[in-house]
Amino acid sequence: MRQLPGLDLDALAGWLDAEHPGLRAGELTGEVIAGGKSNLTYRVTDETSTWAVRRPPLGHVLPTAHDMAREFRVISALSATDVPVAPAVALCTDPAVLGVTFYLMGFVDGVVLDTAELVDAVPIASATRLGEELADSLAALHAVDPARIGLSDFGRPEGYLARQVVRWHKQWLASQTRPLPIEARVVDLLTTRRPESPASAIVHGDYRLTNVIYDRGLRRIEAIVDWEMATLGDPLTDVGLLCVYHQLAGESGAIVPRMTSEAGFLTPGELTQRYARTSGRDISGLPWYIGFGYFKLAVIAEGIAARHQQGKTVGDGFDWFAEAVPGLLDSALDALDALD
Repeated sequence: MRQLPGLDLDALAGWLDAEHPGLRAGELTGEVIAGGKSNLTYRVTDETSTWAVRRPPLGHVLPTAHDMAREFRVISALSATDVPVAPAVALCTDPAVLGVTFYLMGFVDGVVLDTAELVDAVPIASATRLGEELADSLAALHAVDPARIGLSDFGRPEGYLARQVVRWHKQWLASQTRPLPIEARVVDLLTTRRPESPASAIVHGDYRLTNVIYDRGLRRIEAIVDWEMATLGDPLTDVGLLCVYHQLAGESGAIVPRMTSEAGFLTPGELTQRYARTSGRDISGLPWYIGFGYFKLAVIAEGIAARHQQGKTVGDGFDWFAEAVPGLLDSALDALDALD
């Protein structure tokens, strides 16, 4: 198949031959990797090597979002650390090739637990280990010295939380499909009850079960993926959002497949305590970060709903997002109200 949604394989082959001669050994074939609701990821092979290709979504690209060059830079830098990432292969910033910036990374042949069937098949002992790996790998990321790997200028940690609230509110205004007054109430509480940040770290920005690839034996994480929101900032934003994802997984399984403690998976509290022990960080202020995590998911879901309304999404499973937004904002408000 020469043409995939958002990926012209002939154009890709021509660029590879011109810019990276010898990398391609044969005709390219590919497929969209299921599950992406934001940036698009493809599996591409020449029957000798296999790569993953990442590009922005087909439409409704918000300012500062979907920055492929930043993704490529951070996984290139982290390859020199103990943080598991896919090998960075090549970056293209020439819009004449695909119309957008994109990059290639090595294809990691492992398991992404992104369906209920895969999660349900995980043995109890393995389920516990998966959660421990999830917490420990996040702690390992936050322990990396950005300056040591050339990322000292990757973000502006000072004032990070204040800018994040403003940024996500602006993205809400750019994406909203209907008026929801509760959003303004959430933003007000995020602003007035904002905590003091701990020491800064490399922040993934969307760290969760379905953004890691486990080895096929379900013993370890082979790669953390989807680095589109990575920056330097407050590491507890990653912890709060991971807690939110686990809370949602225990309730409905709509964003992350349903996981229960009866099946061996760590509860949100166990997960965050594991992180606290491994990292040595104080997580007593976590409720604010949980509220912020719900808010971020609401904005992301609204953006996906907007792209879906425009007919600019690829694949199935998008109808749920617009319906989920009010509930996510309600949960954000509940978490922030708990700070009284």
